[in-house]
Parts: sequence; structure tokens; C-alpha cells
Amino acid sequence: MTVPVFEEYEPALDCPCAGCAQRRREAASGLAVRQGGSGGRRALALAAAAGLAWGCGMTAATAAPAHVAGGAAAQGHNGAAGHAGPMAASPVPAGYAEPGPATPQGGSGPLHGKPGGGSAELPSTTRAEIISRAKKWVTAKVPYSMTKFWTDGYRQDCSGFVSMAWHLPKNEWTGSLARYGVKIARADLQPGDILLFHNPADPNKGSHVTIFGGWADASHHSYLAYEQTPPHTRSQVTPMAYWTNSDKYVPYRYKGLTEEGAAGAAATASYTYPGASRFGPGAHNAYVTQLGKMLVARGGKRFYTSGPGPRWGEADRRATQAFQRAQGWRGSEADGLPGPDTWHLLASGHGKDIPPARKSAAHATPASAATHTGAAASPAAPATAAKAPAYPGDRYFRTGQSNVYVERLGKQLVKKGFGRYYTRGPGPAWGEADRRATQAFQRAQGWTGSAADGYPGRETWRRLFA
Repeated sequence: MTVPVFEEYEPALDCPCAGCAQRRREAASGLAVRQGGSGGRRALALAAAAGLAWGCGMTAATAAPAHVAGGAAAQGHNGAAGHAGPMAASPVPAGYAEPGPATPQGGSGPLHGKPGGGSAELPSTTRAEIISRAKKWVTAKVPYSMTKFWTDGYRQDCSGFVSMAWHLPKNEWTGSLARYGVKIARADLQPGDILLFHNPADPNKGSHVTIFGGWADASHHSYLAYEQTPPHTRSQVTPMAYWTNSDKYVPYRYKGLTEEGAAGAAATASYTYPGASRFGPGAHNAYVTQLGKMLVARGGKRFYTSGPGPRWGEADRRATQAFQRAQGWRGSEADGLPGPDTWHLLASGHGKDIPPARKSAAHATPASAATHTGAAASPAAPATAAKAPAYPGDRYFRTGQSNVYVERLGKQLVKKGFGRYYTRGPGPAWGEADRRATQAFQRAQGWTGSAADGYPGRETWRRLFA
């Protein structure tokens, strides 16, 4: 019997045969690591004396995926094949690009150019610090790579990104990150936790990890994910738990997490969208105040004559709409009611700020500023001895509303000489004729810009019934 011969060989980088492909996967997974880890790995392979060919004669149709020229690692995903399967029930958002073919994952190793771990205790950190570090990479748009290291010493793939955010002493991979966390239920996820899918059968097929940034809807069907993926780090509303292999993702909480003060807790809580029911006519809660403060910080101060406060008002709607329009959104996407995307752009500091008011709006009279806010009329407002009926509130004058106040408004507009916009009525259902007639009346007061938008505020109502 011929004795098998052991020989040491380096798998070819461009050979598509099953043997070389398997050795490349094993080498990248950290097996038989020599000469410094990811570079110069070698393995012992058994070659039968009869000349076993390791499958090199396989056809192109069954060959392993070819490497991408010019840096296949940059097209990989720490197991990017997970993106290529059928999509989850949630639609893929605009601008989402499928990553390239799967490539071997970066293995666990010390920080590039720095000593490895060695400490028995994990570094302590807070949720706010985790999210802050994650946002730094998002802002810098760190390019995806399994072979390169960012300036902070962490590898530029998905597991290196989490290693950085958790402030681990060395670069981990999807097969080792779970050791640094405690498994939790999805319902208990909080900002700074992770969602991890590691495929032990073939780590190159689908393995991935994201950082949980907060729920994007009240039903907990989507969340804000921070992740390192081709072409660069991003934060994006993502279906729970991911576009593919959703049922296989396991949530973990970092073992070194420490309690944080009220400021830190508020900072991480701000990333969680509280739900659409918290905003709109009749809403009165702390989230309305939080929204207003974020809008003021992004250029919306001019819409508020007081506050922001906890009661939803026209100033909140107009400031929200201005921010939405600054992003280039139109129609129902800029309705003045904050959805998950609006909230996360504000909370994360992303997106475009509200632009300064145009000259016509900026030079509106003080009375125009009071039109929607209910502030006292300016001295320039015409004096009247008659007492106007009580203003019912802006929530009655919106698309879909039907009430006696709309009909009363329309009849008064007709009485004041602004009835040419009505082909019938006025009636109780709010319509475009009501808006145009109201706008004509506002412009007749000398108001321009946002002060003459066609929606009656307190000052519009007072003057109309004077």
C-alpha cells in the first residue's frame, strides 16, 4: 500500500477549484494561521500517492465563485452572500445596493499596529458611547474592506465595526463576537446591542452583524441599523432582523455595558422613533417637545414664537414640513408629520438643515408670525370693537376634516368678498376652495410666504370675523 504523502502548499488566489477554494476559506477563518495571521497562511493537505487532483477538473458551472479583480475582499461582506437571497417581506429602500459575491471573512486578531488584548476584564462602556463611536464611522463613510484597517486600528468589515463600537481590545469576527455579549430577547433590544448571524456550516454564506440603533416603528417590525457593508458604513431603517436570514439573527448585549446617567440614557433613547400616534392634532407629550427642539437645532427656530412645548401645534407641523422639504421630499413625504425617516435624520444629525427663510417671509410683519401660533396681534393689526368668535384650533382645517367650523369659515370668506373660489357651497368638508380663499384673505392682509399658506390660524380667524 502506498503511504500518503503530506505536502505543504499555498492555495492559488485565482484558482476556482474546490480544493483551493476550501483552503482559502479555512485560512481566512483562522485555521492553521502562520506568519502573522491573514497574510502568508499555509495549511497541511493530504495528497494521495495515486494523484488525487482536489477537483481541479471541475467545470466552470460548478466551480467556486471567481475572485473580483482589484480586491475581492472589498466586495465581500463578512459573509455578504446573505444579501443575495430572497428579500424579506419589507421592501428594499431606495438606494440599497446588493453587495458583490461572497469572499472569506476577516479572522479574529489584534488591532493593526497595536498590541492585542490580554486584559482579563472587558473595557466598560455605555450605550451612548457605543452609538457615538458607530456614528463616527457612518459620518466618515469608512470604506468596506476585510484586509484594511481604519485609523483607529479596527478592521473595516462588519465585525471589525462592532469590535470598534464595543471598544474591544482586538478585532473579532462573527464567530467570536458572541463571547463578548449576553443573549437577550428581541423585545429587549436597546441602542448599542447587536444582531448577529454566524453560519457555522459555512461562515462565508450570510454571516453578518449589525448594531441596533432603536425601533423605527411602534410594531417593532423595523429598526435603525448601524452596519459596515459595501461600499461604506451606513445607518438605515432595516426590517427586523435583516433583509435575509432574518430568523437566524440573535440579539446580544455587551458584557462590559455600564449604567449611564440621565443624559446618556436620553441620548440613546432619542434614536428610537416613538410612533406616529405621538404626533399630529391633539397630541400632547414629551416627544412633541423633543421633536421641536431637534427642529430648532436644525434651523426651524423661526417657526416658533414660543416653545417648543408638549402640545402639537401648527408651528410643529410647519417646521417638520420645512425639514422634510429640505431633504427633497414632496407630496405625502412632506406632510409635516414625522415618520421614522424624518425622526432618525433629526436624531442622528444627518440630512440637510432647514434653509433660511426667503426674504418675503423673513420680512413679514409681526402679525404674520402670529397667524398660526396664537400669539398676540402686533400693534399694526387693525383695531376692532367687535369680538370675534373663539378660534376652534388648527386641527379642524385639514384635508379630510368635515365640521361646522369649516362651513363657518367659508361663509365668512364669501361675506368678506373672497368667495370666487367656490363653485358650490361653502360646506362642512375642507377643500381646496377653502384653502385658496383663506390664502387670498391672508395675502390681502399684506402677509407673504409661509404666513399666507391658506390654513387659518388664530390671527387669520380674528381678522376674518372682525
